[in-house]
Amino acid sequence: MLEKTFDPKAAEPRIYAQWEDSGLFAPRAAKPTDGAADAYSIVIPPPNVTGSLHIGHALNNTLQDILARYHRMKGKAVLWLPGTDHAGIATQMVVERKLAAEGNIGRRDLGRDAFIEKVWEWKAESGGTIVRQLRRLGSSCDWSRERFTLDEGLNAAVRKVFVQLHKDGLIYRDKRLVNWDPHFQTAISDLEVEQKEVDGAYWHFAYRLSDGVTYQHPVAFDEDGKATEFETRHFIVVATTRPETMLGDTGVAVHPEDERYKGLVGRFVTLPITGRRIPIVADDYADPTKGSGAVKITPAHDFNDFGVGKRAGLEALNVMDAFGRITAADTPDVPAEYEGMDRFAARKAIVARAEEEGWLREIEKTRHMVPHGDRSGVVIEPWMTDQWYVDAKVMAQPALKAVEDGATVFEPKSYEKIYFEWLRNIEPWCISRQLWWGHRIPAWYGPNGEIYVAETEEDAREQALSDYDSEVVLTQDEDVLDTWFSSALWPFSTMGWPEKTEDLERFYPTSDLVTAADIIFFWVARMMMMGIHFMDGEVPFKRVIINGLVRDEKGQKMSKSKGNVIDPLNIIDELGADPLRFTMAILSGTRDIKLSKQRIEGYRNFGTKLWNAARFSQMNEARRVEGFDPATVQQTINRWIRGELTKAERQVSDAIEGGRFDDAAGALYRFIWNVFCDWYLELAKPVFNGADEAAKAETRAMTAWTIDQTLKLLHPVMPYITEELWAELGKEGPARNGLLMGETWPVLPDAFVDASAEAEIGWLVDLIGEIRALRAEMNVPPSAKPPLAFVAPDAATGERIARHRDLILTLGRVSELAVAEAAPAGAVTFVSGGATVALSLAGIIDLAAERARLEKEIAAFDSDIGHVNKKLGNPNFVSRAAPEVVDEQRAKLAEAEEGKARLQAALKRLESL
Repeated sequence: MLEKTFDPKAAEPRIYAQWEDSGLFAPRAAKPTDGAADAYSIVIPPPNVTGSLHIGHALNNTLQDILARYHRMKGKAVLWLPGTDHAGIATQMVVERKLAAEGNIGRRDLGRDAFIEKVWEWKAESGGTIVRQLRRLGSSCDWSRERFTLDEGLNAAVRKVFVQLHKDGLIYRDKRLVNWDPHFQTAISDLEVEQKEVDGAYWHFAYRLSDGVTYQHPVAFDEDGKATEFETRHFIVVATTRPETMLGDTGVAVHPEDERYKGLVGRFVTLPITGRRIPIVADDYADPTKGSGAVKITPAHDFNDFGVGKRAGLEALNVMDAFGRITAADTPDVPAEYEGMDRFAARKAIVARAEEEGWLREIEKTRHMVPHGDRSGVVIEPWMTDQWYVDAKVMAQPALKAVEDGATVFEPKSYEKIYFEWLRNIEPWCISRQLWWGHRIPAWYGPNGEIYVAETEEDAREQALSDYDSEVVLTQDEDVLDTWFSSALWPFSTMGWPEKTEDLERFYPTSDLVTAADIIFFWVARMMMMGIHFMDGEVPFKRVIINGLVRDEKGQKMSKSKGNVIDPLNIIDELGADPLRFTMAILSGTRDIKLSKQRIEGYRNFGTKLWNAARFSQMNEARRVEGFDPATVQQTINRWIRGELTKAERQVSDAIEGGRFDDAAGALYRFIWNVFCDWYLELAKPVFNGADEAAKAETRAMTAWTIDQTLKLLHPVMPYITEELWAELGKEGPARNGLLMGETWPVLPDAFVDASAEAEIGWLVDLIGEIRALRAEMNVPPSAKPPLAFVAPDAATGERIARHRDLILTLGRVSELAVAEAAPAGAVTFVSGGATVALSLAGIIDLAAERARLEKEIAAFDSDIGHVNKKLGNPNFVSRAAPEVVDEQRAKLAEAEEGKARLQAALKRLESL
């Protein structure tokens, strides 16, 4: 007999060990008859080796595991390939902090080789944390194939790709603006930049026009916006939030259609402090409606300015070093007093000087977004530096075409727009990072600055011999590659490329990729570019399933500072992995998933419901029977549940195939809770307790068979509890062949759906449901059993009444069942199955008290509806409140209106008595 409850804490480690030991995580052996459709492959989005399982991981890996388990049970050779990312900047930071905490010397004092050795030591000790946590979730990855983006095989793939792209002219070295982190002294990707709203100011500076030039500037306007008064000015006003960058100004931009400044285009201003003479240029970037309409241009320290500078031919002058300190290396006209000054100290000094010299015209306080390094927390500096780049525009074209032509599809399709938008406007991809931990760039420099790109130093030396008569000292580039570079090769490098491996032959291209929308740019698009380029035009995956973002129950982003983070490991400790997985699946159909612990607890109850149903079945001797054939069942309820199970199997299969995990979970919930537990087992009770031994034996066998098929259908979503039930229920009846995980997915024939049984039981279920709803509406006490009468039923209904009399009396909680020519006095009527039914409530409920209760509750709903309508009718509330707050009010209104309508219907029935 099953224990009273399922104990996930005890069962999950034991069951996972059984799965791993079984070898079922690895793809099955190839068969001579296998074709491309017999393989299913998916690569895990590699979590950072420094990471710990968060709720986003729980969602993403649950969905992947559902796909892997489903296709495995469908008989396919399934490869779910796991691994972790070396996470350059994050890992380097973790190890540097560890060294500091232990009192060791810093990275630079330690030296590169010794530091890298320390990082590898850390990985050996702590780098497997997230992999162990993924196991706790139930992830059925093939751990024997686990990869790491810095392992030797991937290292060889990265070097080969870099060298080949360089030969193809698609990797090159250039001096451009990058996101520069002055704390780590490295370029970082846009994904590693966090925008923070901070207090700041616009400082308005007056730049004096050169050569004695003056102009008439409008100072007053009429109602139509036409200038009516002017003043003569010998300066032009610009505004900036970063005064320190003015030391690198090489121009002032105005809009070409701005009448105020048309006569100044081509003239010059003299830059304060430096005395530098810089031109006034026309460019659409300048917005005549903002500030003075004139913009200072610092091409070396602002991404927009860099573009203006290129269009206008302005010089790009770097006025900061790698630490964010002022330097005159590029700009000898910067006074020595600023040399080596921190950028924020320079800001204060420049503002003070502007005020003292009279060219500070205004300080306008503001709150604005400022980019910060997500790891360092310091303000990011746009900085001109020599870096390695990929010509992403050229590589993007085949990647665009592949999705346009349908070789790869996105689910939901709306995400294709984001993909297209980014690739059609793509910029060169900066792939070098000034770090030590990562794939070191395979480029060597000769004594005179020549660059030799090669897979090995030996190959680079051979190249150098063409420039030198003898061997010379070569120095390898100090930089490493952007982590996203190695990740872009993930689908094919993890399968052994550049070697021609059996895995590549069998499992590439992969079937699905499940990932989040925020890395469509950084990862998905780049995998498409690299995969198509290096795998003979083949896309790396046929379908991209984009999962939503998990937020808190109010729709707010989870963050430690808000205290609203749900830790999946805590949930697994307390409730088990299955409720978390089911919650992730059933909520996965929206872009923003509103999650609360209460929701997860609710789906823990769903697992408990199934466990109790299995236990009830055991107590009623429902055991599996050797040779049982569900096609031969005679009892109506058994033909009905067979059909309901068949429909559920279709719904679940179609939903998983379509990547609609919420629909799959919803179909499972409805069948298990509402159909099997609430109705079939209730309808089966009289049979279990009856005297018809043949009906009893058939129903017992059918119950056991149905539970077995249900466990198979539910297994991909809730693998632990289903595996435990499979084992426990298998102790009776014919011996099991093995683990549930290795069972075949049920594919039930259409003939299992029996229209007559469906109509018969459907009629009974609808009738009982109507009786129960009416009892609840009318506040009938649970202990009361009012009489029920059918008013002039037809012959078919009469036969049904006779067949199901006992069930109607028991499940409807009515005292008697009669047939009448007219509804009895004091009865409430309703229509069910085309027949009029009357429930006699006279003497059972206090009509006056019930009428008063209903009127009071309707008034309460009216009050709620009026209050919410007032809010939603206020334009200020709708425009200023957070979208999730507005949505919450709309949902509250709909709920109140529905409740009111239900009570009004009950009141109308009451008034008919």
